[in-house]
Amino acid sequence: MSKQKIVALIGQTNAGKSSLLNRMAKKNIAIVAREEGTTRDNVSAKIDDAFLLIDTAGLKNPEDDFESSIQDQIQDAVDVADLILLTLDSSKYPSQKDKDIAKTALKSKKPVFLVLNKSDLGEALDESEFLRLGIKNYDTFRTSATTGQGIDTLKSAIKSKLNVKTGENPDDEKNRPIKLALIGRPNVGKSSLFNKLAKKQQAVVSSHQGTTRDINRVEIKYKGETIEILDTAGLRKPGKREVGIEKFSAIRTLAAIEEADICALLVDSKEPHSKLDQSLAGQIVESGKGIIVVLTKADLLDNSKPVVSQVSDKKRKDNTETPKYTEIDHILDNLERDLDFLPFAPVLITSSETGKNVTKIFDLALEIDAARHTEIKTTDLNKILREAIVAHPPAGLKNTHPKPKYIVQTDITPPWFVIHGREMELLHWSYKRYLERKIREAYPFVGTPIKFSYHNDRPRSRAKRK
Repeated sequence: MSKQKIVALIGQTNAGKSSLLNRMAKKNIAIVAREEGTTRDNVSAKIDDAFLLIDTAGLKNPEDDFESSIQDQIQDAVDVADLILLTLDSSKYPSQKDKDIAKTALKSKKPVFLVLNKSDLGEALDESEFLRLGIKNYDTFRTSATTGQGIDTLKSAIKSKLNVKTGENPDDEKNRPIKLALIGRPNVGKSSLFNKLAKKQQAVVSSHQGTTRDINRVEIKYKGETIEILDTAGLRKPGKREVGIEKFSAIRTLAAIEEADICALLVDSKEPHSKLDQSLAGQIVESGKGIIVVLTKADLLDNSKPVVSQVSDKKRKDNTETPKYTEIDHILDNLERDLDFLPFAPVLITSSETGKNVTKIFDLALEIDAARHTEIKTTDLNKILREAIVAHPPAGLKNTHPKPKYIVQTDITPPWFVIHGREMELLHWSYKRYLERKIREAYPFVGTPIKFSYHNDRPRSRAKRK
């Protein structure tokens, strides 16, 4: 897997960028509305496992501070992208603002495609009306996010221009390194850990937030395997992201997650866990990547004194003293509560200053990589399913119950399972979690999210009697 390619959608409001992203990704990711300026932040999607498509907010009046920040996002996307899609409403004549956007895109020296969206409308203009933008005819594409017109042609042209492939050669897949991305908030210790792992000053270490602006990389050999470590910029809440020192962080972090096989989510042991940590963990899991929760700066913790806990300090009934509840215990309890959707993720307490548990990250990476490639025999899977149903049959409606019949594994990295049966739409989310727990009891899949699909099999039609 080569470096993640990034494609940026730019253009004025209501040109159909969000609808175009949804159509290319084949799912509803961006919010789509008739009102102009609906998209207020960068939205991204992995397209055909070939490139990351970034949808930027539309241009509006730069005199407004809020809209000015949106323009900054567009400039960020232009700067970080490998290819730019200038999207216009083909039913409207290009304005001076369109010319300015085109000039900005062409000035970047990146490949620029002109996407004339809404081409299914009867009011669509001839391509000659858009020549003044300075983009060549062979880089102009007519599309319709509504009907799908021209979408496949556009995607093929993007892949060709970026020289990316949708599938991996088996030999390349076998020989490529395991990619481990360090993900987290600013100043959480990613660069220090990166340097410790690399055993050299590969990145600039600073206590100032936002030092790392790009993805730093280094390859190391460990137990006969090659591991490529990716160090990313810290990612703050959307409302707190600044132009300048953090201008590329959001896009780069998303690209690093998509490129990586395994993500180490770094959490500062001296700062309260935030919703952003939860959001980052959710993005990692949603992308199907392996995950390690790394608690950093353990050398700053004081475990010599117990902290106040809900556990009574009195002697237990068995006359034994209550175990000392230390600062690290308190942090781990809070972490378990905040990331309760990650029961399969290992938690590692580290210190880049002392080197505590640093190399264990490599051991976990190898273990998770093996888990991500695990293939389970269909007979073993169905034995687990049968035993689970016997122990706890699924509930349903009054006269209708879901009837899971059999299960097969259809993919790896991440492992993907399809459960076939009848009335599967009635299967409650809690029962789905129950089935996942049963599979993990037999195959733990350490640090590995596993995916499920549920398929309704049609009953066999009986031949009508004459």
